[in-house]
Amino acid sequence: MPAPVLDVVVPVHNEQHTVAASVRRLHAHLVDTFPYPFRITVADNASTDATAAVASGLVAALPGVVLVRLAEKGRGRALKQVWLASDAPILAYLDVDLSTDLDALWPLVAPLMSGHSDLAIGSRLARGSRVVRGARREVISRCYNLVLRGALGAGFTDAQCGFKAIRADVAAELLPWVDDTTWFFDTELLVLAERSGLRIHEVPVDWFDDPDSRVDVVATAVDDLRGVVRLRRGLSSGRLPVDDIAARIGRRDPSAGTWRQVSRFAVVGVVSTVIHLGLFALLATVLASTQVANLVALLVATVGNTALNRRWTFGIRGAGALRSQAQGLAVFAVTWLMTAGALALLHATVTSPSTSVATVVVGAATAASTVLRFVAMRSWIFRREPRRPAGQYSVTMNEPSSSSNTTTPVQSNPSTEPWQTVTSP
Repeated sequence: MPAPVLDVVVPVHNEQHTVAASVRRLHAHLVDTFPYPFRITVADNASTDATAAVASGLVAALPGVVLVRLAEKGRGRALKQVWLASDAPILAYLDVDLSTDLDALWPLVAPLMSGHSDLAIGSRLARGSRVVRGARREVISRCYNLVLRGALGAGFTDAQCGFKAIRADVAAELLPWVDDTTWFFDTELLVLAERSGLRIHEVPVDWFDDPDSRVDVVATAVDDLRGVVRLRRGLSSGRLPVDDIAARIGRRDPSAGTWRQVSRFAVVGVVSTVIHLGLFALLATVLASTQVANLVALLVATVGNTALNRRWTFGIRGAGALRSQAQGLAVFAVTWLMTAGALALLHATVTSPSTSVATVVVGAATAASTVLRFVAMRSWIFRREPRRPAGQYSVTMNEPSSSSNTTTPVQSNPSTEPWQTVTSP
């Protein structure tokens, strides 16, 4: 069979009574509505009943269905293993109970296929969704969403809906940093994606609670809260390299990135200004010319300012530091001309001004050049050229023919744990 455009993973554990009907329904839906090659991967994580045998029957009966057997239990573990080993450029997963209406599947994956978004999630709390579930699950879900917003600053509305998709190149960057192997996997993945500046598309869904669900909602919620604490520590300590991930994938949220850069630029600016003015005040007392004192102090502060902004404000690391410093010196020349002109004007209007007055004048001129410096750094010195993500490809959406699409599948990393794949003959 041709390489799939979409690989839909269905994680299962002891689902011998439901897996056949759900996979057949999903397969029929994809055949009818998805005009490109697809694969359905049943990920059996350590079932002890006849789930694997039933799934093997599906493999023999339905083209494009495969079975992956893992030795350990855990939805997050199963998704991580299968997604990293898949050759499809678009990866998705659905809960086996199919509580989410399948009509939302095409809206879920279309933004990823077009390259518009990096991840897509079904949301039961987004405007336009229709949800039927008990009051307890409704309250727990909304409270958990509030916790994520307060503790982690999450902007997405529903972390735990079992209906998500991701581009393969994005998964290859994020999944090695996702530690949870159970239900918190989704939240951890989404928070890392959001902090990395990736674009998350939300699809309002029709969702009906499965009365036969065996998920312990309270125990899961407690585990999720522990996960929130662990994830917050990882982000605060810098252990999770969200800036590096954003740099490699090449996607940044323009508005969020601007405000973060402005705040960090301001902090660096305060530090460098203190160094500049302090060094100027010191040198002005020992050098005959305040112009020379200003030139030396400003040069030292500019070198430090450029280095700090390069690494911390704009997340640039590796080669190119000398070029950045050279460009920073060009901005330094403009700043120096502004401060030198202010000093010249001061000496032309005031006879023998005091050091404190000269320091205030230099500080005012430096503040006036701050906006210019930020614009130059953002648009010139540390500007990232937009580049096409490795897993992005184009699909002719209005011609539903498997021969009309052009794909470039991403070869993901092989699984690091032993597992088996059973394919149809």
